[in-house]
Amino acid sequence: MKPAISVVLLTTLIGAGQGLFLAWYSAEWFVMLSMLVPTPVDYAGYAAGLSFLLLAAGLFASFFHLGHPERAWRAAAMWRTSWLSREVIALPLAMLLILSYALVKLAEIDTVVFYLGGIPISIATILGFGAVLAVCALFICTAMIYACLKFLRQWYSPLTVLNFFLMGCASGFTLATAIAVVTGDERFAYFAGMAVFLTASALVSRYVSLLRNRSLRSPSTLQSAIGVHHPTIRQIAQGAMGGSFNTRAFMHAYGIPVLRLVRHGFILLAFILPLLLLSFGDTETWLLYGLAFVLQYLGLLAERWYFFIEAEHPQNIYYQMIS
Repeated sequence: MKPAISVVLLTTLIGAGQGLFLAWYSAEWFVMLSMLVPTPVDYAGYAAGLSFLLLAAGLFASFFHLGHPERAWRAAAMWRTSWLSREVIALPLAMLLILSYALVKLAEIDTVVFYLGGIPISIATILGFGAVLAVCALFICTAMIYACLKFLRQWYSPLTVLNFFLMGCASGFTLATAIAVVTGDERFAYFAGMAVFLTASALVSRYVSLLRNRSLRSPSTLQSAIGVHHPTIRQIAQGAMGGSFNTRAFMHAYGIPVLRLVRHGFILLAFILPLLLLSFGDTETWLLYGLAFVLQYLGLLAERWYFFIEAEHPQNIYYQMIS
C-alpha cells in the first residue's frame, strides 16, 4: 500500500493524545485510592489540554486526506457498519469530554458530586471516566478500520488493535513522564515505570506482528488473478491501465533496502532508544525524557509509514509493472 502522510500523522498524533490523557487520569485515580502521593500543584488541566491539542492536530491532519473536506460530516452516516464512521464519532466525542475535563480543572470548579466507598467523585472524575471510555472506543475504531480488512492479511489480525493501543499509550506515558519531570510531579516514577512497561510490551507485540507478516504467503497467484491457469504466464506491461488510481493508491516504488532500513529504524527509535533513556534518566535530566518522547514519536511515524507499506493489496498481483 502507498502510505498517506495525513493518515500517518492522524493515527500517531491522536494515539499520543489518548495515551497522555489515560496516563494522567489513571494517576488521578491512584491518588484517590491512596496508592500514589498527590502532587502539590495539580497540572491535570494542562495535561488534558495538551491531550486535546494533540487530538485536534490529528483531526486537522486528516482533512488533507479528503477530496472534499466540506463533506467530512457525512462520514458518520454509516456508523452501523463502518469502523471509519465510528471513528468519526468517537474522535470528536473524546475531544469534547477531554476539553470539558480540562476546563473544569483549570477553572477550579471541580466540586464533589457524591462519594463511592469513601472516594470523592467529582465533576472532573465523571467527565474523565467518560473520556476514558471514548478514548478506548477510539483506539478500537481506528485500529479496526485496518484490522477488519480480510483481503489485507498483514492487517487482518488482533495484533493490529493491540499495537495501536500499546504504541499510543507508550507515547502518551512517555510524554507524561517528561511533563512530570518538568513540573516536579511526585508521580514521576509511576509515569516512567508505565512508559517502560508499555514501550517494552509494544516492542514485543510489534515484533511478533513483523514475524507473522513475514511468514504470510499469498493464496492468490498471477494465474488466479486473471483466471488463466497456464504454468508460464509472464506480465510485460499494464497496458491502458498503467498510471490508474489502482496503481497510484495501492502500489509504491520503494525497494527492499529502503523498507529494511525503515523497519530497523523504527524499532530503534520507537522502542529501544526510548527504553534506554527512560531507564537511565533521573529527575534532574528532564531533557532526556523530552528526547525520549521526540525520538519515540519520530519512530512511530516511521512505524506507521511501514505499517501501510507492508500491506500487500491482492490487486498488485495483476498490476505488477508500471508501464
